[in-house]
Amino acid sequence: MIEFLKKNIFIIILSSITLFIGFLTFLTFIDRSFIELNQNNLQYLLIVNIFLLILLFLFIFLEVKRSIKIDIDKDGLKSNKRYITYFSLFTLIPSILISIFSLFLFSFALEKYFDKKVTTVVNNSYELAKSYVEEVRNKIESDIILIAFDTNKSAKFLNDNPKEYERFLKTQKLIRDIDEIHIIDQNKKLLFTNLDDLTRYLPPLDRALKLVLDDDRPLKIINAPQNISAAIIRLQAFENRFLYVVKYLDKDISKYLNESQEAINFYYTVEERSTGIKISFAIIYLIIVTLLLFISITIAIRFSSRFFRSINNLILASTAIGEGDLSSKVPEIKTDKDMEKLNKNFNSMINRLKDQQEKLIINERHEAWGNLARKLAHEIKNPLTPIQLSIDRLKEKYSNQIDSNEKVNFEENLKIINNQINQIGNLVNEFSDFARMPKPIFKKNNLIDIIKDNIKLLSEIDLSIKINFVPSKSHLEFECDKEQLGRVIFNLIKNSIESIQQKAENTGNFDKIITIEIFDKNDHISIVINDSGIGFSNFRKNIKDILNPYFTTKKNGTGLGLSIVNKIINDHNGKLNFFSVPNGAKVEIVFY
Repeated sequence: MIEFLKKNIFIIILSSITLFIGFLTFLTFIDRSFIELNQNNLQYLLIVNIFLLILLFLFIFLEVKRSIKIDIDKDGLKSNKRYITYFSLFTLIPSILISIFSLFLFSFALEKYFDKKVTTVVNNSYELAKSYVEEVRNKIESDIILIAFDTNKSAKFLNDNPKEYERFLKTQKLIRDIDEIHIIDQNKKLLFTNLDDLTRYLPPLDRALKLVLDDDRPLKIINAPQNISAAIIRLQAFENRFLYVVKYLDKDISKYLNESQEAINFYYTVEERSTGIKISFAIIYLIIVTLLLFISITIAIRFSSRFFRSINNLILASTAIGEGDLSSKVPEIKTDKDMEKLNKNFNSMINRLKDQQEKLIINERHEAWGNLARKLAHEIKNPLTPIQLSIDRLKEKYSNQIDSNEKVNFEENLKIINNQINQIGNLVNEFSDFARMPKPIFKKNNLIDIIKDNIKLLSEIDLSIKINFVPSKSHLEFECDKEQLGRVIFNLIKNSIESIQQKAENTGNFDKIITIEIFDKNDHISIVINDSGIGFSNFRKNIKDILNPYFTTKKNGTGLGLSIVNKIINDHNGKLNFFSVPNGAKVEIVFY
């Protein structure tokens, strides 16, 4: 997911900006934005929206096209493209239908929002609240006239007696249902009141007091403090006295009135800009749907490519194998666990098939060379005995007859012939051994002891060569033919010794070392022999040529040693590997 966000960061930023501008346009249409609501601003916002939307579509199209080229076209499978197309269409068609339905539903809901009944309810709710306030204010106007009439009539009775005024005003409060009744002078000084707490008294506005100085009619105070309705009137029976009454409205009535007014203003603003709101809603919806489509198509491409790439690799590998190329492998790529397991099992199967093929080829090759060796041994061995007998007769018959000066040459020549006969005899014996290679007899043996015994035999050949073998354990049981496996170890160490000796003939001082290591893994055992000899630099192109029978680089070699070694290892379900390393060679035996 993080990789997806990083890869498409530009599209995500562009989408966020486009979405923000879309919402800003919507808020501007309903006059709830920081941008002033006018024709020019709306026009600019719509142009910016359309430009960003086209830009977003363009970048999404290019990104999808690039993903198809990288993740689908590269695989070359028609089924992959077909499934991606189907998936995209099945995502696109419902999204388009839902978009059309949602836009239609929004348009229908908006039209219903401006229905005549809704408009009537909105208007009536405000009128009811307004009428309530007007009723309270009109009532206070009639109440103050009645209180003023009673006050004027009781002027003599009251006689500026504070107690009588207090009793009179409290009685008027109960009768008229008025919260505050004050008698003040033209300087707004409080003369008498029904309030026990005088700090609650709030004097009327100067302008209101001036209006009733020379007028006997009552004055409603419209701009009274919130939730208060007030009135003031001049008392005709008194000099410089005014009656000021206050009625508390319901504590939430002003709040409801203001909210109703705001709701009506908002309602008619939305009604006036309904077309623009529909456009901005459509833009916002298009942006969201486009992003969802892009994400779904991109995810479809990624998941499909991961799946079909593995299938494609399997098809290509199986085709190559069908044509006989067993070196073909399925690339190990990051995909679903099941597909990774399938790829791994397929490669493992090919490796086993290749190993079996190699073993079969080796066995066939050894059988063919064995038949040849048997025939050669037979054909060569037959004339060797008569030749040897003829040499002995020549020596007996003519050794006494030859002049003493020629006798030395005569005996020297006979000696050379004998040496050549012995060498041919040895070659015949090796041919016979190769042809008569017995099948291994498997028994449980200590592999460590087999290696140590052969090191002991070979360490005396050249004391200047150091053979290092320090196993991690003293006992490693392995089912094998002890004699044949000992022959393998013997031949390989002997080859390393001869390689070092051959290098020493042409090179000065160097470390003459043979290192032997053994590793016991879960599924195989490996024996590694490293030496500081001449290495395999002459066989970099095809290092396995040295395993072919009769292939040798030694002066007196028959080319059968490594071939015999390879056959023994194959008979033990193993594999022989050669590696060129700096300043030497590395041979690895792996037993499965």
